[in-house]
Amino acid sequence: MEKPAWTPEPAPDPDRTPEPAPDPAMRPARGGRPTRRTAARILVALAVLGGAAGAVLLARPAERSAVRPATPGAPGGARTARLAGALDAVTAGVPAALPALTELIADRERRVRAHPGDARAWAVLGAAYVERARRTADPAGFPAAERALRTSLRLSPEHNADATAALAALALGRRDFPTARTWAQQALASAPGRGAAYALLIAACTGTGDHKAVGRYLEQLLKADHSPAARARAAAVYRDRGWREDAAAQLTDAVAAATGPAERAAYLEQSGRYAWERGDLDEAQRSFTAALRLDPARRDALAGRARTLASLGRSEEAVAAYRRALGDRPRPEHLLELGELYESLGQDGPAGAQFERVRERAGQEQAAGVDTALVLGRLEANHGDPEEAVRGLREEWRRQPGTAVADALGWALHRAGQDQEALEFATTATEEAQGGGVRDALYEFHRGAVEVELGLSGPARRHLEQALRTAPAFSPLWAPEAGRALAELGEPVPAEAPAGVEVAADATG
Repeated sequence: MEKPAWTPEPAPDPDRTPEPAPDPAMRPARGGRPTRRTAARILVALAVLGGAAGAVLLARPAERSAVRPATPGAPGGARTARLAGALDAVTAGVPAALPALTELIADRERRVRAHPGDARAWAVLGAAYVERARRTADPAGFPAAERALRTSLRLSPEHNADATAALAALALGRRDFPTARTWAQQALASAPGRGAAYALLIAACTGTGDHKAVGRYLEQLLKADHSPAARARAAAVYRDRGWREDAAAQLTDAVAAATGPAERAAYLEQSGRYAWERGDLDEAQRSFTAALRLDPARRDALAGRARTLASLGRSEEAVAAYRRALGDRPRPEHLLELGELYESLGQDGPAGAQFERVRERAGQEQAAGVDTALVLGRLEANHGDPEEAVRGLREEWRRQPGTAVADALGWALHRAGQDQEALEFATTATEEAQGGGVRDALYEFHRGAVEVELGLSGPARRHLEQALRTAPAFSPLWAPEAGRALAELGEPVPAEAPAGVEVAADATG
């Protein structure tokens, strides 16, 4: 990562968003303690804050239940509960409703204006910025989040698990998995047994393709944390390993145990996504609809519903649903999906416009430090310059060789006419022994298409059939192509019996 251009800010204006003091450090903090003056200021700040809301915001996760309002109708009780729920989102990995998250940010902005030496308040503010950027698909908030979190580390460089965990979440939001792993490890060292740190490590190791570490950290997470969030993280690991029934069971438990509508909606969206991947479109629709009933602003559920409508052949409804999902800050991957839906309908003009928007939006995300190599590689491989896709994805593979990158690079190589090397990466993406245990219809199609070009009829037929069996409508653009390729292969030719060997008649004949 490049160092930000730190510039000192003038005295805080009470009517503007606070800016942290400059801090040039770009590596995880080591050594050093706050001065006695700083420590004293923080102690005084804690005393001044007072009240139930302040106690909720500064308490450790295990302490928060003790400061909930005793009476639902107590003055400030509803606000305190909303702030507590939002705090869970930014410190314990629990999804929060956007209004509560916005309220928490405003509260912490006021706090750091009044008490700029409060390291924990800066950490909560930075983490809240990260969560809001993630929820709203607006990475423009990432630089402010980083400044706030590094200010927290400057004020309290040791045992600051809140700040280091939030920096790991920030790196994940930017798709910078190696950096996320470094920060998550430091968070775990500062707070051993912290479930959120294990979950961050699992996500980071998944992105770097370290599947052994994923299994190790998942085992430790499930020993330390039995929360719904831990179950949802376990479901993601099981999904990646192809253990669909186990993933579904974990998500069912997570939905049932979720403590708030926004949290329950997040797990329903995840459940709908997995149902769509296995071709259960009715279940996917039910899950996405239930998620949106609880949290209408959940963008991934809106996109999931659009994707499902496209798979059901309800193209006009799917286009309208995608437009609602895109909003004013579209995710590049959702733009790419809509473009391919248009292309499958023969609407090349609207398709091309969406593909240009992918590039535009990716450029905006890059400006906020987001790694967009994967989505741009997929775009260029299918709708642009495959050679450019290969160059970008090779660099991505060198830096963080996850399963998704293996699939994308293999497909880009195929589109660039380099099928022998393409098969190596397609195999990595689909063979469980190499980490590709996920049962993804698109990955199977990609491998089958490569094998067709190499004249490997038997394996090609097997993988194309697997793709269509896994999810018959996995893509409005590529599922029909898989069907055509399979039809062209025809029926398998029976192996010729060795000389002198009599072939037994079919018992059913």
